Parts: sequence; C-alpha cells; structure tokens
Amino acid sequence: MRAIEIAEPGGPEVLRLVERPAPRVAPGEVLIKVEAAGVNRPDIMQRQGKYPPPRGASDIPGLEIAGTVVEIAGEVRWQPGDRVCALVAGGGYAELCAVPAPQVLPIPGGMDVRRAAAIPETYFTVWTNMFQRGALREGERVLVHGGTSGIGTTAIQLAHAFGATVYATAGSDEKCDACRQLGASAAINYRTLDFVHRVRELTGGEGVDVILDIVGGDYLARNISLLRLHGRLVQVGLIGGSKAQIDLRPVLNNRLTVTGSTLRPRTPEEKGLIAHELEEKVWPLLEGGEVGPVVHATFPLEQAAEAHRLLESGEVIGKVVLVAEGD
Repeated sequence: MRAIEIAEPGGPEVLRLVERPAPRVAPGEVLIKVEAAGVNRPDIMQRQGKYPPPRGASDIPGLEIAGTVVEIAGEVRWQPGDRVCALVAGGGYAELCAVPAPQVLPIPGGMDVRRAAAIPETYFTVWTNMFQRGALREGERVLVHGGTSGIGTTAIQLAHAFGATVYATAGSDEKCDACRQLGASAAINYRTLDFVHRVRELTGGEGVDVILDIVGGDYLARNISLLRLHGRLVQVGLIGGSKAQIDLRPVLNNRLTVTGSTLRPRTPEEKGLIAHELEEKVWPLLEGGEVGPVVHATFPLEQAAEAHRLLESGEVIGKVVLVAEGD
C-alpha cells in the first residue's frame, strides 16, 4: 500500500510517499480501505519529533480516517462493505489501516467521506473533555479558545446544540465571524482585545462555567480569573507552553476544577465508551445537519507536506483532509 512516512524529525518536507506492507488485522480489529484522512495538530507534533506514537501504534501519522471495511477479525460489529469513520492511534496517512473495532463508527447518513474523515479526532476529544470531564450543561456559559481550530469549530457547535451560551476567541475578525456563524454568541479577536476584559463585559462580571483551552502557558491565570463558582477549566492543548505560575486562592475560593486529558494513549475500551456516547447523542445531530465538520481544504495523499504547511500557516478555519487517489 501507499503511505506517508516521517523520514526524520523536521519540517513538512520530511513527509514522503512510500510503499509499505498492508497492516495485519488482529482479533477484534477491522481493516479499512482509507478514502480520506484528517490532518491534525498532533500529526505536526509527531512530524517534529515532539509526540511519538504510543507503544504498539503505527509510526505512520494520521489519527482519523473514513472509508470502507474490507476485512474483519473475530467477533465484531462490522462487516466488509460497511462505510465507516474511525479514530486511530496512528496509521491514517495510508491506503489501508487496521483499527480496533470499538473505535469505528458509521459514516453519518447523508455525509460524504471527506467530511466524515474530519469527525473522529475532534469529536472524540471535545466530547470527552468538554462534556465528560468539563460536565458542560444546558444553560451554562463556556469559553472556547482557538474557536476556528478543528477543536474549536467542533466545540462551538456542540456546546450551542446542547443549550450552552458560547463565547470564543480567534485571531482575526474573519475568524471571529466564522465563530459566530457556528453558534458563538460572541467572538473575541485576541490580537486586538483583552479576552478577559471582554468576557467580563459580556457576562456582567460573572464569568463563565467552563473553559476549553488549547493554548496553556500564560492563559492559565487569565482563564482561572474568568471562572465562576464551581467553574471548570479543561486543558486540551499546550500550543502556548506547558508551564505557568498562578495564584491558587481563586481555585480554593471558587471551588474550581482544573483538569485535562490526552486521547491518543487511551485503550480501545476507553475510546469505545466515548464512541458509544457519540453515536447515541451526537450522531443524530450530525445526520440532521445541526452540527458538522468544517473542512477548509483537501489534498491528495501524496501532498501531505502541503497539507501540513497550510495547517501550520494559521489560516485554516476547521480541518484539512487528505484524500486517496480516485476518491
């Protein structure tokens, strides 16, 4: 099969098209003919040598795919010919990918394969963090940082669909407009406005109940200052750095929760529990068009380096997807 491998840690140019043996399917897995694969920030980090795959996972980058089941092993839900999308721990940038069956979901009715490939990584991440760990509820307020990222566009739509008031930050007026179109009540250009001051204005000084943050670094203290009594800060990224210094008194006084998680190292069983909730609670929204992946651009598999360059440019609203030849 054709696949994209990382020749050595470095820039986009280290991604190269190669021939690899087709993966073997272990009991409890399915083999998927990959027709499209999502491109995500963790792929960039892996390419740079900063995010190695978990033990036992493929060294081929790519964390989400969509296509057709071509082989199964053992007692699984799926059959050859099923149209599916899947969360994977690696191996997505290839023509074939073996996936634990619990991590596989049907392509939502009426959705094409390119958009379906942009679902798993961000929808699994947002669901487990914003709703499971952050316990966002109807009627609450949530602040989503990086509102036009893959995580952000997903979080805005889901929070709005489940009855929360959504505020978002983004890096341009155009991106702020996109956040509002996706369901944010207000969007703040962090390059021209102090998001802490603006959120306080928008909430009458009360702040928000949940913050979903992909930045980290010096956002930590500012985030904590915006949380209401029993507020929850959920950290899902560290693009601004992993270290910060804060005053812990607001955490104690307001009984705050600071939490976070990673998705890739979790077991298939853990990921399967998330998949079950998504299929039950979110798939009807996807099939009804109430929420959906935002695909900014697609590239042929062999142009993975160009896809990475675009994602790193900061100009993307939503997701970038790689498409297999002929799809």
